[in-house]
Amino acid sequence: MKIDRLLAITMLLLNRRRISAKELSERFEVSLRTVYRDVEAINQAGIPIVSFAGLSGGYEIMDQYRLERQFLSLEELQSIIVGLKGIRSTVGDQEIGNLLDKVGALVAKSEQNTAARLDDQLIIDMNPWRRGGEDKEKLNMLRSAIKESRQISFQYISSQSEQSIRTAEPMSIVAKGFGWYLYGYCLLRQDFRIFRLNRMKEIEVLPETFERRAEVKEPFQYGWGKRDPSILINMVLHAQQSIQAQIEDYFQPQQIAYQTDGSMIITARQPDEPWLHSLLLGYGPSVRILEPAHLAVTIKEKAEKIVQLYS
Repeated sequence: MKIDRLLAITMLLLNRRRISAKELSERFEVSLRTVYRDVEAINQAGIPIVSFAGLSGGYEIMDQYRLERQFLSLEELQSIIVGLKGIRSTVGDQEIGNLLDKVGALVAKSEQNTAARLDDQLIIDMNPWRRGGEDKEKLNMLRSAIKESRQISFQYISSQSEQSIRTAEPMSIVAKGFGWYLYGYCLLRQDFRIFRLNRMKEIEVLPETFERRAEVKEPFQYGWGKRDPSILINMVLHAQQSIQAQIEDYFQPQQIAYQTDGSMIITARQPDEPWLHSLLLGYGPSVRILEPAHLAVTIKEKAEKIVQLYS
């Protein structure tokens, strides 16, 4: 539609120093004559566009012109832009790209140098170190299913390496810690569940639709931070100074007591689960379990099995 094209041209001109008629023609797949008419229509609407001739010529919007942004400061606008760029780096959504153009258009051309400096001060990249392309494809598929309220099916591998086929009503996509998760209603378990994205295989969007359930719990309140007290253990570790960075990456400051020799005593309540065993084994000989005794025995047995593999 013409009005959509006029708006898009305005956004481009507000976000860029200068753009040629030829580039506009190619971008919107219209003739040069149509571009000239569009620019004139924008001018008549009260947006001051200046044209420049020559090899480096093109169109610009006057430096002091900007769209009304009401009560948003430049720093607040830039925070929105940084967040949107972080999301776009993960999902690659054209809609987010268009939104970035619109938000960027609220920055006056005279402020763009300052905005560029602010842009370099905070960068958000939510792509994982591995599987970036694969995760992006999954995310786009799940976002489409959520938007259309369509059920999905997939193979899932639990943290205990149990494989199952699931059908779910997807509710939300959650970025937390170092990974992406799907929060939804699992038809197999008849309850809300959180699924880690990299454990979901062969995702298929089904033709069946659903109505969002009224009792949707907040993703960050459900599944995280609500441990069954019966599986928590009081764990005490002694860690050498050589792995201080790794210890501080995982444990909270109040859980760490620094010793005069540089070593650390860690006191924490943790669930006695396989992932904890893997964490402790990953520290190698730099960590010794002081309490509880049964946890030390478990780690010793697992370490002995590893040694047997190479005997």
